Amino acid sequence: MPPLSVKMSLPLVIINPASAGGATADAWPKIASELRANFGPFQPALTTKPAEGIEIAADAARKGTKLIIACGGDGTISEVANGILASGCDAELGILPSGTGGDFRRTIDIPNRAGAAAVILRDGQTRSIDVGRASYTTGSVEQETRYFLGVASFGMSADVIARVKAGRPQWLPAKAPRWLTSRFSFGSAMLQSAARMKPTRVLIQLDDKSAQRTTVANLCVANAKYFGGGMKIAPDAKLTDGKFDVVSIGDLSLSRILANAPLLYFGAHLSMPEVQHALAAKITASPIDKDQRIQLELDGELPGFLPATFQIVPRALRIRCPR
Repeated sequence: MPPLSVKMSLPLVIINPASAGGATADAWPKIASELRANFGPFQPALTTKPAEGIEIAADAARKGTKLIIACGGDGTISEVANGILASGCDAELGILPSGTGGDFRRTIDIPNRAGAAAVILRDGQTRSIDVGRASYTTGSVEQETRYFLGVASFGMSADVIARVKAGRPQWLPAKAPRWLTSRFSFGSAMLQSAARMKPTRVLIQLDDKSAQRTTVANLCVANAKYFGGGMKIAPDAKLTDGKFDVVSIGDLSLSRILANAPLLYFGAHLSMPEVQHALAAKITASPIDKDQRIQLELDGELPGFLPATFQIVPRALRIRCPR
């Protein structure tokens, strides 16, 4: 939690030093310097454990902080957004990128350079965007609910995220640029997952339509365009249309996945016969095999398992964006 001496009139920056594989801890002094030079004074708060960003953001919003900035990757941004939304207060989210994936900031065109992102924090415009609300099962409680900004998914993507979190490829040079590390980490993990994953059999219901049995390599419930370290999975997604873009990738062979990987990254995959696309405000998903544990991915984190329900919450979050 922020110390009692925090000046809540100042914007609060919540820093996740463990993001980008721990590189944010080393980069923070330079990031802070560029933020002060291009944005102005702020109050920092460093997280020390997972989900602490939610607590810090909620506490700050309740105490009257008007702008709360997330410094980290997609998981950090999601935590801060969850804290603001949980508070019920009218705080605004700002983004100072420093993470592995950087998928949500791509959707709203936030640059990866700290100085340029700081200028947007200073001069940008405020938009009210939709968020997703996911209810799912966990190993410790019957059901849990969490908001997401970008994409919720299951299938191969959850396995990819688990592999990325396990560590960077050993063959990648230690001093490789962050953008290169991100691309190779996700690319390497996708190759491993594609070679080993079995198709996922699920029961899917969109809005009030009849539930359908389907077999997928991956299914995404997308509020934003990108996931998986720059993959443009939902090229038509809009943050203000009150709908999710539901993108289902069918049971593809390894060779088909490898051959069409460029289409997935550049958003040209919706024309593939194995890919289905639909719009919906509410989606439910459950395993056909009741004993199967299908892991769920939300904004690059792995919080739980199916069965799950995803609902759009229109214009629920204020966020600082480029003009």
